[in-house]
Amino acid sequence: MWELELRRLRHDRLELYTRAVQPLLWIGVFGPIMGSIRAIPTGGVPYTSFITPGVLIQSTTFVSIFYGLTIVWERESGILKKLLVTPASRASLVVGRAMAAGVRAIFQALVIVPIALLVGVRFYPNPLYLLGALGVIFLSSGGFAALSMLVASFLKTRERFMGIGQALTFPLFFASNALYPVAMMPRALQVFAQVNPMSYVVDAVRSLTITGNVSQLGLDLLAILAFDLVMFAIASVSFRRIIE
Repeated sequence: MWELELRRLRHDRLELYTRAVQPLLWIGVFGPIMGSIRAIPTGGVPYTSFITPGVLIQSTTFVSIFYGLTIVWERESGILKKLLVTPASRASLVVGRAMAAGVRAIFQALVIVPIALLVGVRFYPNPLYLLGALGVIFLSSGGFAALSMLVASFLKTRERFMGIGQALTFPLFFASNALYPVAMMPRALQVFAQVNPMSYVVDAVRSLTITGNVSQLGLDLLAILAFDLVMFAIASVSFRRIIE
């Protein structure tokens, strides 16, 4: 599964570049404008730098969520049925597909990070922390890809999946700590943010790439791993529905 994804990226990288347009607008336009207002408390971090991890995760999550679109297409073309004749278990197929999405997410991040540097975002000067952030992106993208495969198991057409994918991505993004601290949200959204996996992913990447404060990193990683395991398990059980 990983090799297949790497071959796709080798022969067609246009999607990576086009998906970088939206993060560029967030970091290059939205960040400086909102930062000039100085209405959002960021703990002394420039606002553009504050939102960069959230924008990065939003972009890579968008890639992972829409990975289920590939599953819908492979079901229509009969590829998934051919995979079932292999000795691999359904769980390994789900995990393999999810981790392939993680590979694509890492390459997407490697496209966005140089853009952020050009805009003026200052990353924490520790290469090991940056590698750790890429590891977090890889793990979390696998969980979101498994979520997309679970959704794909209930949908028969790519058009329906497109609408559901957007309905999943944007609420997760705006109801997290990607653009503003959780304390600024209404009480109901604060409760949702506490169970929103994207909040923990953004917090982990922000601590590794911007602030360097990793005191909460253990809790973030535990939440991300729990999210991945739950999504892998549910998507594996629902995999039969995908091929029916």
